[in-house]
Amino acid sequence: MNKILNTPNAPAAIGPYSQGVQCGNMVFVSGQLPFVPETGALLEGSVGEMTVQSMKNIEAILAEAGCTLADVVKTTIFLKDLNDFAEVNAAYATFFPANPPARACVQVAKLPRDAKVEIEAIACKQ
Repeated sequence: MNKILNTPNAPAAIGPYSQGVQCGNMVFVSGQLPFVPETGALLEGSVGEMTVQSMKNIEAILAEAGCTLADVVKTTIFLKDLNDFAEVNAAYATFFPANPPARACVQVAKLPRDAKVEIEAIACKQ
């Protein structure tokens, strides 16, 4: 049976989806935009700072499932502009100092609320 993940420590969903879903030992975290959970506002700042906020949101949802970033096996990063790749990589790398998960990174035409970055994750609960 699937367990719907919902935490006030991450932004509420802005559509008909869950923050995350746990299915057995697998945890699927919906794409996280750089929304600040306390205000619901899109973070203003550099794309690196936005990446950090998106990753913090992922951490909060994983925690709701009893997981950490060490349990993440795959991420996908969606960028508004692939020219931001190096800055996003630098910020992202701080969350995975050893044994980073598999990952894809793609440029997309547009993201919700005109965000510059969105990140989704899949974890395997140990």
